[in-house]
Formats: sequence, C-alpha cells, structure tokens
Amino acid sequence: MCGIAGWVSYDTDLTQRREVVDAMTETMACRGPDDSGTWVRPNVALGHRRLAIIDLPGGRQPMAEAGLAAMVYSGEAYNFTELREELLKRGHKFETDSDTEVVLHGYLEWGDEVVDHLNGMYAFAIWDERDEKLVMIRDRMGIKPFYYYPTGDGVLFGSEPKAILANPLARKVVDTDGLRELMSMTKTPGWSLWKGMHEVGPGTIVTVDRSGIRTRTYWKLDAKQHTDDQETTVERVRELMTDIVHRQLIADVPRCVLLSGGLDSSAVTGLAAARLAEQGERLRTFSVDFQGQEENFKPDEVRDTPDSPFIRDVARLVGSDHKDVVLNPAELSDPEVRRKVLAARDIPAGLGDMDTSLYLLFKAIRAESTVALSGESADEVFGGYRWFHDEAAVNSGTFPWLAFRMGLTSERGALLRGEVQEKLDLPGYIADQYATAVAEVEHLDGESEQDRKMRTVCNLHLSRFVRMLLDRKDRASMAVGLEVRVPFCDHRLVEYVYNTPWSLKTFDGREKSLLRHATEHVLPTSVRDRVKSPYPSTQDPGYAAALQQQAKEALTERDNPVFELVDRDWLHRASEVDPATMSSAQRSGIDRALDLYHWFDLYRPELQLD
Repeated sequence: MCGIAGWVSYDTDLTQRREVVDAMTETMACRGPDDSGTWVRPNVALGHRRLAIIDLPGGRQPMAEAGLAAMVYSGEAYNFTELREELLKRGHKFETDSDTEVVLHGYLEWGDEVVDHLNGMYAFAIWDERDEKLVMIRDRMGIKPFYYYPTGDGVLFGSEPKAILANPLARKVVDTDGLRELMSMTKTPGWSLWKGMHEVGPGTIVTVDRSGIRTRTYWKLDAKQHTDDQETTVERVRELMTDIVHRQLIADVPRCVLLSGGLDSSAVTGLAAARLAEQGERLRTFSVDFQGQEENFKPDEVRDTPDSPFIRDVARLVGSDHKDVVLNPAELSDPEVRRKVLAARDIPAGLGDMDTSLYLLFKAIRAESTVALSGESADEVFGGYRWFHDEAAVNSGTFPWLAFRMGLTSERGALLRGEVQEKLDLPGYIADQYATAVAEVEHLDGESEQDRKMRTVCNLHLSRFVRMLLDRKDRASMAVGLEVRVPFCDHRLVEYVYNTPWSLKTFDGREKSLLRHATEHVLPTSVRDRVKSPYPSTQDPGYAAALQQQAKEALTERDNPVFELVDRDWLHRASEVDPATMSSAQRSGIDRALDLYHWFDLYRPELQLD
C-alpha cells in the first residue's frame, strides 16, 4: 500500500519543476513511510511513497521499462502469482518478486485491458512513453482512493487531494456543489470537495493525452439471472470467502484481523485463524473499546448490545492473540487527534469519536502489525443494516440510510446558517441524487416488485454508501502506515451475492442469511445469532461535555471563518444542553461544527457560495 502523485504537462518542461513533484509526493509520507521516489521527464513527473508489503527489497517505485512505460502503483493484486506465471509463458522477464512489476508487465501485454485480469485493490498511473499518454486506473469497488485535477495543458493526480493541492496550479476552492455533497451523505460518483478536482470513479480508466481527457468504465454492477438453489448458493459463498481470505493473508509483514464481535469480522477472523493454524501460526486480533462501555451500556437506535462479550467468545474459540485498545473521553475528544484525522481525510466529515477511535485503533495496531483484514462492506453486500429491513426506510423514496432516523444522518444541515441552508437546498439535492442513482440500476425482465426494490436498495449501498466507508477506512489506516484489506469487496463475491434474490439473502428470516450459514463452522453460537451492531461509539457523557467546552471556546472567536457556515445560535444552544441527555443528533452536529472549525484552520479554503 502506498501513496502516488504526478503531473502531466505538454507545454512545460517538468524536469525544471522537480521540487513541486517532490512536495506533492511528500504530502503522503504517512501512506508510505518506508521509501520515496520520483521519475521525471519533460512532459511527465511521477511520485511515490512506499509502504513495503510484498518483496520488501525489490518493489521500489516509480517502476519503469525503458522506452516503454513507467508506473506508480498503490494497492495489492491478490492474484499476482498466477498473472506472473501467465506473463512468463508469454515471454516476459521479471527482475523482482513484487506485484507492482507484474501489473506493469500486464499493461505492456494487454494495455488498459489489464484490468480484466486483476483481482485486488489498486489505484495506479502508467505513463505510456510510446504514445505519450497517462493511463489512470482504479479498482472495481473503489477501495483505494484516486483523484485528478485537469489543467490547461495536462493533469495533476494523487492518491489524496492534499497531494494535488500541494501544486500551485490547484486552487483550494470549495463551492456550493462541494458543500452540498459534504452535508448530504449521498456520495455522488466522481465527487471531490475541492472545485475542479475529480475522483477517478471505481471501475474506471481515465486516459490523458494531447487531445484531452477520456474516461471508460470497465466494471459496474450488472443484473444477471441467479440459478443456484439455496444449498448451492451457501456453498458457493463459503468457497469464495475461504479463497478470498486465504489470498488476502499473503504478505511479507505481520498480519492481523480487526475484530468487532459482529458476524462480518468474526467470519473473517475464523477463516483467517484456520488458515494460519495450517501454517503453524497464531492469528492476532485487535478491537476498540471505551472505558466503562460494557458496564454502563444502554441500547440505542442501532445498537442493542456491547461488543466486548462477543469479542471474547470469538477470540476464545479461534485461540487468537487478542488485544483490546481501550480509549477514554479525553483521548477521543483531543483536538490534536481530531486535526490528525482531518489532515488524513482532507474533508470535515463530522463522524466524531467514530473517526478518532478508528485512527487511534489503527495507530495502536501499527506498532505490532502492518496488514489488517477487516469485515467492512459485508453489510452492503449481504444486506445487513437495519434499514434494509425497515419498511418505512425502504419505501421512503430516498436513500434508506438517510430515511432511517439516527443522529449521524438526520438533520445534517441543522448547524448551518439559514442563508447557507437556502443556498445549498439539501432536500432538493438529495432528491436529485436519489433519482439519478435509481435510474442507473439495471433490472432483469420479469423480476418481482420485491426483488426490483431490494436490488435497487442493494445497488445504492454498493455504488454509494460503501464508498464513504471505504474512503474513511483507507485514510485513517494509511495515516499511520497500516494497510487494511477488505475481503468482502472481492468483485467475485460482490457480483455473485448482488444477483441472489432477496428471498435468498434472508432465507432464515434474518439479515445476512447467506453469510451466517456459509461461515457458521468458524463462529461461536453467540455471534452467529447476534443482531447487527455497527461500528461502536462511546456513550460516555464526558465525551459530549468535552465537545461542548470546545464549542464554547470556538464561539469566543468573533471573526473565525467557520461562522460563514455554522450558525452561532445553534452551536451556543447545543453547547448548553445537559451532556447526559444530549441527543445523538445534537452531538453529531457539534462534531461536524468542530470538524469545520479545525478544517478551516488547516486548509484555509476559499469559499464560493453562489
């Protein structure tokens, strides 16, 4: 896993601008703490920061084949061993054992159709010297981030916006379109908060040459007939999950699994532990928890039980070397940790303790492991969230996660000044995005109304919702140099399960029936029967009280630019509420306000509110 950056300019001699490319690359030192490199020619400059995972001495980048092509690459190709064998048969010669070299030779053999041969998570850019063109490619599910910024005579690109913003050609402008998406949680494809910047879409190839910029989608969710019966479907999911976890355990560095005590992470843990046991190894697992959470837990709108008892059951069953990272309100509310999270994510996402705890968890893990497997995305693939099974949310005529009333998603614009709310028109924007997203869903002829409806709901989560979570996890983990792998995003599994009818996804009357039955052989009974519980959030009122104190301090700054957006009166009222009775919506609102406060200080954006 790494950070990539680059600059293509057909009218400028970039050999005279090496210091700019070095600055762009340096912004991502956290993504690649092990090595750094640049490759500069008159019309192109490539930068790379490396986190060494496979072939530690041989995988240095940028990697080039003289006179043919040069590449910077981030991610992992889990099938690189098979591809290497195929390319050897086709006459290719290799100097390293890295997957990077395999991908580069794959491009030389197949051109941009190399994507049809890859299984993995990746974002890479190849400068094809033969045609003087840049080819940017992102993995099917959008696991690895990738952004670009068109210029008058070429393009800037990077794993993260901060790399692009380090180039003087890129302006730090945020307009109403950027703010609408930030506040809406609809994840418009291609969106970037920064005006003029774009995201390389998942499953997309962007080509830049002297004639301009072109895009091609090489993968999307297609509707296909599912003909397997229930028993065969469960067995196929079991086979896929086993193969995927085995592939994603390959690394030349210490590995572990993120264990939350839910079905998803526990399934990955059980499969990983069994595989490592065959190799004479003991699996390491890590969890995040909060001081006093288990003893003082109270059920809320999305969580019925604390995680700890279930985590202990899994660790005991598989015999993992387990560690709990326990956090207190002071650590979770530390403004410096918040600023580090903002610097990692580039956007004021407003997820509060769920972001800071993830960052602190990853920081603790990085002291012992370099690669972690995660249960992320199983809910989107198998239909696990509570709103999948809530009639009102499913039939609401909007994105189900917004219709399901919870603090994180409800009243997201309430903290904004009235005139800003009017300019953004968030309800109108969300309605437009929903209509656009629904219109893009492909259906089968003769599909029942129920299957059409649930296919749409599943599509919205796989094409929109999951991409927010994948970006969050990548940024928080790479901020500390930890590679997180997501087995449930393997495109073979996604395609197969996406096309199973809803009746099969829920055949036992529960959520995620297919996953539960496919992996029950590696699960304790308690976890197999547990109701879905999302990523944990602290319930300690001490956290809310700390937020309120920070809000009060911000309110004393009369000229702070954050108040161009945030309503002072709203923030004042929220900071005076009894922290013990504060609603989740109010707490989320203060978190968003504080994120904006620190983001203005870190990035100094220019606002353009038309």
